[in-house]
Order: sequence, then structure tokens, then C-alpha cells
Amino acid sequence: MIHQPLPLKYASKLSFLSKNATSLISRLYFSSDISPKNDDVDTIFRIITSSTSCKHLKQSLKSSGVNISNDLVDKILKRVRFSHGNPLQALDFYRYIDNRRGFFHTAFSLDTMLYILGRGRRFDVIWDVLADTKRKDQSLISPRTIQVVLARVAKVCSVRQTVESFKKFNKLVPDFDITCFNALLRTLCQEKSMTDARNVYHSLKYDFRPNLQTFNILLSGWKSVDEAEGFLEEMREMGVKPDIVSYNCLIDVYCKDRQVEKAYKIVEKMRDEDISPDVISYTSIIGGLGLVGQPDKARDVLKEMKEYGCYPDAAAYNAAIRNYCIAKRLRDASGLMDEMVEKGLSPNATTYNLFFRVFYWSNDLRSAWNLYCRMMGTGCLPNTQSCMFLVKLCKRQEKVEMALQLWNDMVEKGFGSYILVSDVLFDLLCDMGKLVEAEKSFLEMIEKGHKPSQVSFRRIKVLLELANKQEALQNLSNKMALFGPSMIPKREEYLAEMSASDSFSS
Repeated sequence: MIHQPLPLKYASKLSFLSKNATSLISRLYFSSDISPKNDDVDTIFRIITSSTSCKHLKQSLKSSGVNISNDLVDKILKRVRFSHGNPLQALDFYRYIDNRRGFFHTAFSLDTMLYILGRGRRFDVIWDVLADTKRKDQSLISPRTIQVVLARVAKVCSVRQTVESFKKFNKLVPDFDITCFNALLRTLCQEKSMTDARNVYHSLKYDFRPNLQTFNILLSGWKSVDEAEGFLEEMREMGVKPDIVSYNCLIDVYCKDRQVEKAYKIVEKMRDEDISPDVISYTSIIGGLGLVGQPDKARDVLKEMKEYGCYPDAAAYNAAIRNYCIAKRLRDASGLMDEMVEKGLSPNATTYNLFFRVFYWSNDLRSAWNLYCRMMGTGCLPNTQSCMFLVKLCKRQEKVEMALQLWNDMVEKGFGSYILVSDVLFDLLCDMGKLVEAEKSFLEMIEKGHKPSQVSFRRIKVLLELANKQEALQNLSNKMALFGPSMIPKREEYLAEMSASDSFSS
């Protein structure tokens, strides 16, 4: 059953403690050494998504027989986030738990709830939640919280509105300092443009004292060599000494601009200053050599870096493999992947995606499928990008059995984005008249707590109506209704959450 409030005799003893100390003790009380059961997460998640009102939610939670802990709340809100659940239903749950005597949310729960609200563009509610949090436990509002909120604001609002939202945090966070300013700059670099970030930096830099992290955030986004060099000079003028991160940013800019010789000079400068280049430094150079058409020289860097006591990791090998894939030298690329394994490094999803991309553009489903089987055999689970390459190839060549095998693996092992992959899968199944399989896959997706897109639902609905399967149609409609009012995120928001490191179209 749900934990009861702390007994009065204990509550009275806590009355003299600070809010932070009280919240800490409460979290210890509501925490558990035992990880929440998946069944409990499923049960509460379904209660949230099927609730018709706040009163109905409370009654269902009380009668659920599930122990509510901080760990469980974290997992439930995470499920709501990745299933693109209704933000207001999630908020009802969050507030109901928050109002229980002696319960304090974790920072993770707060940030996840704010993310869910931000994606639903409930910005007015976000500030209400933050105000409530300040009154109850201000320590939860951190620079990470600022970045979560500002990232959602910046996606749909102007730079000016984003900065205005940032200034509101002055009255919310315990310390409105340079770490908060850095959170704003990082958001602008990611969601807007480097020009916007630079302009905001110059307009507000006198209100905060920029530190090394400030400059490294801004350096990491430069595409212009001249501007990056000028910014590094400004950094020195302000008495901030560049570190390995600063130099790596500059190396990356040079390499992306195909100025590999200048990148090598930075490496020498680092050594002169007793800063040892790391694997990130060499990985950038490997990528730069690939851009200037020297994949073999890039491979030699893998050997040369060892002489300086720096050993390549998976990312370094991936950069070298990428060079060969771009040059369509798959034999050499495959040889490097074998070398990775010999060196004790495990190829990851990014490694395999480099090959999947080549097979996708050459329409080679057989090679892609063989690679997929090898990937699964090694225990490396595909990510969303891998799945999209494969399911799109299956659709292109009308290979229903392969597409269903991929889907079954996703359902069984829990990898990839159900939302993105299902859209392509349902298109294929409906085109091929596989209504039974489409209905089964649709229900499997819902059973996993993921809401199919309205586009897919309408497609299957039309076929069910044509087949006069009214009972099946009613069942699917009822299942969809469990997710509440339609909350359809933009497709680019789905893509932004893809775990792949490269865009699908690159």
C-alpha cells in the first residue's frame, strides 16, 4: 500500500530542522534499497494515463496497493516523458504525491516533470511548479533545471523570450551565478545559434564573471576559424587560461574547416604547455584527415597516438571507419572494426550505423540484415537510427517478415523508438494488406506504454472499417483513449530524442 505520512512524534522532532535537512530525511524515508518492480511502474503509469480527473487519479492510486517511493516516481515520470504522455495527467500525479505529508520530490523528478510540461508548451504551469518548489525545497532548483526549462522555451520562443525566462530564475534559484549563466549559453548554442549565444554573452557578461567553462561552451560551437581564434584571444585577455577542452574545441574547428596543419600546430602548442593531447584531440584530427581525403593517414594516427601514451577508444576507431565508409572502402572499414575487437574494444551502435548508412543508400538489404544479425549476436543493441535504416529498407523492398522480426526484437529487448519505427512498419503492413499483423503490432506498442501516432491509427482504422471489423476497431479506439487527449509532438522532437550520434539523412 502507499506509504502513510510520518507519525506526529517524528514530525515534531523534525520541526526544528531546515527545509533541506527535512527533505533529505524524507527522501531517505521514501527511498528503498530495492529497485521498483516493472509491474509497479506499469500499474501506476496506466492509472495516470487512464485517469479522467484528479479525483479519479487519487482514488485509483490509493486502491492500487503500490508502495510509492522516490525511485518509483522517478521511473514513472521517465516513462511518461518517453511515451509522450499527457502533461496535465502527469502533473496531477506529481502534485498529488508532492502534497503528501513528509514527501519531497527528487531533483530528477522535478526536472523530468518540467521537461514534460515544456514539451506540451505549458509554460505558465512550469512557473507555478517552480514557485511551489521554491517554497518547499529550493535546493532542487539547479542549473540543470534552468537548462531543462530554457531548452523547451528556446524551441518555440525567441531569443529575447528565452533570456527573459532566464532572468525569472533570479528569484527562484539559491544562487543566481555564473553556473546559471553557463546553462543559458549552453541552451542557446544547442537550440538557437552561435551568433545568438555570442550576442547574449556580450550583453550579459558584465553581470556575471565568465569562467573557463563559459568560454569552453562558446568555443565548442564555433564554425568560423577567425571567430574562434578571436574568442580564444578574448579569453586570454580576461585572464582565463585555456585548458585541454579549449584547445580541443579549436582543433575541432580547424579540422572541420579542413585546416589539418593548423590543428597539428595546436597539438604541438599543447605539448609545449605541458598539456597532453587526449583521445578527443586525436579523434578530431582523424576526422579532419578524412575530410581532406586521407583515410589511410587517419588510420596511421591510431598507431601514432599510442607512442604518446594515448590509446584510441571506440569513438576514435569510429572516426577512422567513417572515413573508409565515405570513401566506399568497406573492406578497410570492416578490417578496422575487426581490429577494434582484437584490441578489446566493442563496436557500438554508432559503429554499425556507419555501415548501415552505406547499405541503405546502396539499397543493399541483404548486407544490412547480415550485419544486423551479427550485431545482435554480439549483444550490441541497435539504437533508433539503426532501426530506421533497417525498417526503411524493408519497406522499400516490401520485406514484411524481416520488418516484423525487427519489431519483435524491439519489443522483446526494448531498443529503438517505437513511435518512429512503427510509423514506417504500419505503412508497410497496411500497403501489403497485413491487417492482422498491423493490429497485433499496434496492441504490442500500447502494451509497452507507448502511444502510436494518430497517422498510424487512422491508417489502420480505415482498413478495419473496410474489413468490417467493428469489434477490433472499438478495441483499438478504447486503447488509444487510455492515453487521454491527443498530444502529438512534432516529428522533429521525436528525432531530437533519437539516441544516434549522427542524423539519419547525413
